Amino acid sequence: MQNLPIYVYITFGVTVLAAILLFFRATNYSKPFIIGSLSWIGLQSALAISGFYNDTATMTTRFTLLFLPALLYILSLFFFKKGRQIIDDLNLPTLTLIHTIRIPVEMVLFWLFLHHSIPQAMTFEGRNFDILSGITAPFIYYFSFVKKKLGNKFIIIWNLICLILLINVVSNALLSLPERFELFGFEQPNIALGFFPFMLLPTFLVPLVLLAMLASIRQLIKYKPMN
Repeated sequence: MQNLPIYVYITFGVTVLAAILLFFRATNYSKPFIIGSLSWIGLQSALAISGFYNDTATMTTRFTLLFLPALLYILSLFFFKKGRQIIDDLNLPTLTLIHTIRIPVEMVLFWLFLHHSIPQAMTFEGRNFDILSGITAPFIYYFSFVKKKLGNKFIIIWNLICLILLINVVSNALLSLPERFELFGFEQPNIALGFFPFMLLPTFLVPLVLLAMLASIRQLIKYKPMN
């Protein structure tokens, strides 16, 4: 992948750091979360730096290793009592604020498109409307948890819409991997997400946002009746 402007790396790095700190707050400052997150990030970063994910001949088949382990871990939390307790102890207002990171993520994706590293379909100029989740998150937070004007049903619907938007962009990312993009008419394959640090998007940021949405929906349905 060609050299990118330094502001792309800085923006993405700050976004990852913000996501860690926000979710750390949501866990009520859990040390296991910090240790587990940094270990996972370190392992995946080492693999990416070694070139494990960025060979276009193998990138499509290896791409699942970026997100599948985290996805399976998240799903397992809902099947075990201890996991459900972890989910129910998360701070709901902070889980809502976490979605603001989707704004800088979308900016980084747009810059990657401008530098021919991902297809336009993965940006807000194409088929990706995920930035709406980030833009609306502060308003949902304010009117739900500060002004207390929104009921739990409204927040559940908002989370479901955000989930659909996330699934949409993930689908576009998968369908535009090097071995598949020609089948779907994309002008540029998705190669950036196989390189450090941008592989942290599928391996860390997306699972974190997914967990925030699923945990919020569970809490709102079972334990957090509002207006």
